[in-house]
Amino acid sequence: MYTAFTPSHRGGSGPPLVCLHGFTGTWRAWDLVLPALERHHDVLAPTLLGHAGGPRLEGDVTASAVPDAVERAMDAAGFRTAHIVGNSLGGFVALELAARGRAESVVALAPAGGWDKPSPWADEMLASFVTFQDQARAAAPHVEAIVATAEGRRRATELLTTNFEHIPPELVAHIIQGVASAPAARAMVEYARGEGYPTLDAERIACPVRVVWGTGDRLLPWPSAAARFRRDWLPHADWVELDGVGHCPQLDVPLETTQLVLGVTR
Repeated sequence: MYTAFTPSHRGGSGPPLVCLHGFTGTWRAWDLVLPALERHHDVLAPTLLGHAGGPRLEGDVTASAVPDAVERAMDAAGFRTAHIVGNSLGGFVALELAARGRAESVVALAPAGGWDKPSPWADEMLASFVTFQDQARAAAPHVEAIVATAEGRRRATELLTTNFEHIPPELVAHIIQGVASAPAARAMVEYARGEGYPTLDAERIACPVRVVWGTGDRLLPWPSAAARFRRDWLPHADWVELDGVGHCPQLDVPLETTQLVLGVTR
């Protein structure tokens, strides 16, 4: 089953909205919510730097490399500012862009980087992405058979979602192949383990912020992975818990996620 990796998606009309996916994903992480969002917004969904189909990482990984690349994509789209929704790594980048003055609002879905330091489980979680990529590369030649069964689709999505039956097999195949094909994943893991996530300059965030977290998140467990966001950086944000929902609400509960985004942007 072949999947194409493209640098971005643009569609819809209305105020600008930027959608930022998580680590080892692609812009297609937003497939299930794009049609509804595009009824209200001019949506740009870029694939992040160093990911399958996204801009190539030139040189060493730096803390500013990914948000810098998103800013370039916004500039190319003609977006001086935009509403920004991000998941996991994309959620942290969305908040960094807000601190740079590029966001009209932010909806952060299980944003990365909010755990207390030191955090042994966080280091293990980051290291596990290397294993995940090795597993995805081994699975990629057999992806058609894997996604043909409910058991295969469940195994492929169990770290991302609680609900999976509604996710099209072709999208599950794309997710597997996207993880397998992310060219800078290992370099980014090494950087994150060595340097850690940067400190969020939260005092410079002047726009509305909503943080959404699923209590069934297996990658960034609630509430420990949100400790610094809740205590130090974003205590006054609008915090929303989704009971039993996994790490990627936009895939897990797309209708509810759409409503949570539009409830801020509109």
